Amino acid sequence: MTDNTARPAHAPADHPALPPRKVGILLANLGTPDGYDYWSMRRYLNEFLSDRRVIDYPRWKWQPLLQLVILSKRPFTSGAAYRSIWNEKAGEGPLMTITRAQTEKLAALMAERHGDRVVVDFCMRYGNPSTKSKLRKMIAAGCDRVLFFPLYPQYAGASTATANDQFFRALMEEPWQPAARTVPAYYDDPAYIEALAQSVTHAYEAAETRPEVLVCSYHGMPQRYLEQGDPYYCQCMKTTRLLRERLGWDDSEIVSTFQSRFGREEWLQPYTVEEVARLARAGRRRIAVIAPAFAADCLETLEEIDGEIRHSFMAAGGESFTYIPCLNDDDAHIMALAGIASRELGGWLE
Repeated sequence: MTDNTARPAHAPADHPALPPRKVGILLANLGTPDGYDYWSMRRYLNEFLSDRRVIDYPRWKWQPLLQLVILSKRPFTSGAAYRSIWNEKAGEGPLMTITRAQTEKLAALMAERHGDRVVVDFCMRYGNPSTKSKLRKMIAAGCDRVLFFPLYPQYAGASTATANDQFFRALMEEPWQPAARTVPAYYDDPAYIEALAQSVTHAYEAAETRPEVLVCSYHGMPQRYLEQGDPYYCQCMKTTRLLRERLGWDDSEIVSTFQSRFGREEWLQPYTVEEVARLARAGRRRIAVIAPAFAADCLETLEEIDGEIRHSFMAAGGESFTYIPCLNDDDAHIMALAGIASRELGGWLE
């Protein structure tokens, strides 16, 4: 291993060697279990469902239910779902595979623009690799400035905010903190909208028959979060509107829905699984579904949309269901991420 450290200029002879100063870009996604066995799933679900940003019920009420009921059963059902989409060759979930590919492509692009001055890596909010371990690795590599980039186009407390929380907690443990910035939501970024539009256009061109409706299925959240001031719903609606305008479509050709409902309280509506069935019963027999809130395909897209939601549509009389993959490591997506990162790095690389 090559030692790239050096004693700072004009420093005394006994000064410790330091690596060259660099800027870090730390991508962050939700996370994935280490495996689909019971204990791997239980550890992952326990961390995820114990996050107060995700489930904000009082701990005295929620934790007994979580530990004694939910975590005794759900690891089996969730494990089976993960098994159906698992990347057996790499021994990891697809979210890990895709996020790694995104990181590698973004790193190559930033290296073209800035040489070795920028370090690009990724972490997960839940599970591995942890935010703390990757931040520490960046600092050891000489990053005295770090741009934290949650891969959530639309802001939500249960996604963007909790990722930022974890980043700040990791910073609190560092004796020499780097300067830090976080990337804001990019739900209306022109390059992001363009990448979405290109993915829709390519999917429609490849379809044997043109879908009659494009369903933009966003991850759901309790309705009360919106009422408490979370901007997620409004940002989702704007993403759909900008995508429709970019495609030049009428309102009747695109709808917004919300998936992944959990628990008994009311969530953002319409629910995707119910709306696709309604469309089929109303005579819309050919639909396409895209998930603009997900930067990478994962359980909620590969298993829920292309499984449960597809079944709901077909069982209600649908004839053609087209799932449009997430932007993943598509070149247009990586260019959009690079543009956003470059903008937020303003003043750090000039």
